[in-house]
Amino acid sequence: MDMISGIRNQATHGAPTGAPPREDRPPLAEELARQFSLAGRVAVITGAAGGIGRQAAVTFTQAGADVVLADVGAAGLEETAALVAAAGGRAVVVPTDVGDRAQVNALAVAAVKGFGRLDVWANVAGIIRNALIVDATPEDVEAVTRVNLWGTYWGIAAAGRAMKQGGSIVNVSSTGGEMPAPTLSIYAMTKAAVSHLTRCAAAELGPKHIRVNAIAPGFTETPMVARNWTSDDGRGEAHRAAWCPGRPVTPRHHGYGRRPDVGDAVPGQRRFALRDGSGATPKRGRGDGMRETT
Repeated sequence: MDMISGIRNQATHGAPTGAPPREDRPPLAEELARQFSLAGRVAVITGAAGGIGRQAAVTFTQAGADVVLADVGAAGLEETAALVAAAGGRAVVVPTDVGDRAQVNALAVAAVKGFGRLDVWANVAGIIRNALIVDATPEDVEAVTRVNLWGTYWGIAAAGRAMKQGGSIVNVSSTGGEMPAPTLSIYAMTKAAVSHLTRCAAAELGPKHIRVNAIAPGFTETPMVARNWTSDDGRGEAHRAAWCPGRPVTPRHHGYGRRPDVGDAVPGQRRFALRDGSGATPKRGRGDGMRETT
């Protein structure tokens, strides 16, 4: 067996290079699909009308989960539900203002009523309002805090009550919560809070076999971010470079000749979603290489 064939065989069957194939071992792709399966589970995803939330809904569906889609954007939710259906999945659409505790509680009830159980809750909803600290208004601070922080807080609370047999809560923090940048102070403040809230929630809910983890995506091109350099007159990369001076088109931690998109921010959510609920282990998957920190 030549070297290339040996490497291909190892990638397919997991056997050491040069060793005979193990016929009793399934191909690696099938084994990974089995280990990362969410079949039979029900997942709530907030912020599901677009961006990372939409991709999470599709990815969870592809992994076998039934999904409950929540957002304030009803039209976007229906578009996401259509994508879920196209992927062969089932979705319940529940328009929800995550900053409203009563609506978030109703979302949890709708999930259990719709599918009979609740296993995964992904707090993805988030917004940005760019403002220098000296110029920020109370309305700016209230709007971002209401969605990013209170939305996550009420989501954890609702999931913690509804997951009677244990489960997994995944919060979306951000590397922006620890890396300073002009005009992002409100957003960064809320995401730093989400990271520590995750630790506190894990300590409280772990004894109930509910795991609480967070992912902290780096720069991700979503409509919420791209709005800053995309306009009706077709401005694109040139305007983007002016809006983000000094930021390379391809970040150093992505070596594939492209910017990270929503697909890069979701695998960590899926991985945390499928872990069994045996104790509190707060982890944060980071976007700059997806390192985990406690």
